[in-house]
Amino acid sequence: MQLADFIAGSVGGAFGVAVGHPLDTVKVKMQTQRKFTGVWQCIRSTYRTEGMYGFYKGMSMPITTVSVSSSVVFGTYRNVLQVFHQLSFKSADAPSAKLHIFLSGLAGGIAQVSVMSPADIVKVRLQCQTEPYEGSDLKARPKYRGPMHCLFTIAREEGVLGLYRGAGALALRDGPSFATYFLVYNTVCEWLSPDNNSQAVGKKTDWKVVMFAGGLSGMCGWCIGTPMDVIKARLQTDGMDKRRYRGLFHCVRESVRIEGPGVLFKGLVLNCIRAFPVNMAVFVMYELVLSLIRTES
Repeated sequence: MQLADFIAGSVGGAFGVAVGHPLDTVKVKMQTQRKFTGVWQCIRSTYRTEGMYGFYKGMSMPITTVSVSSSVVFGTYRNVLQVFHQLSFKSADAPSAKLHIFLSGLAGGIAQVSVMSPADIVKVRLQCQTEPYEGSDLKARPKYRGPMHCLFTIAREEGVLGLYRGAGALALRDGPSFATYFLVYNTVCEWLSPDNNSQAVGKKTDWKVVMFAGGLSGMCGWCIGTPMDVIKARLQTDGMDKRRYRGLFHCVRESVRIEGPGVLFKGLVLNCIRAFPVNMAVFVMYELVLSLIRTES
């Protein structure tokens, strides 16, 4: 088992959360609250009513849990890929088949749902909770006072399974999107590496290639994952006031019926804008930590 990828994935994931959380907050609000008609309107409204803090609400939970889930994603991906490599009887330096990369990414994305789902629902609910900041005229008391209070409140009011509301949509989002994510990253690295070998980037790192491939892979992953991301966010916020959806397919049907097919791509542009710097940071830290571990060993 390759443990280095678990460690490197953990560091990369935490770094990515710190970079991308403000835009993630804007994206979630746009997907779940119809009062926001555009990116800048959402940003101005959030800043006016909640201050800068409004963009960082709910970050403490994902920055710890995403490091764990990212560790699971990268570690599962690398170890499943290694199994495919061994079953193919290839030499250690031989490049992996594209299908094996895709399937390994799919396995990594699905594997982290059990870790990610409770943290993700807490993050989404805190992001969607309009909380006045000091000096604001708003006096509404927020339902959730912080990540742990939100976690226990959901468990108490909706049961432990309430923490996994939207987990099906999360798996349908992360499985295909991580499969695309790793496939694009490896393919771009292979195209841009001097010796045309995707394995070369990990051994003799060209940081410009890592940054470009990481950013582009994140954008491609979100192009695949955004429809289920919208449904996931709506299922997770369903129950904050009243219950509107009976399940995943009912949520899809009602969302499309009321708002049209375009609703499934709500936040796509923002996702792609956010994805490039976030995943550039993730892969830079991932490759950096991997190179340091390999140097030490």
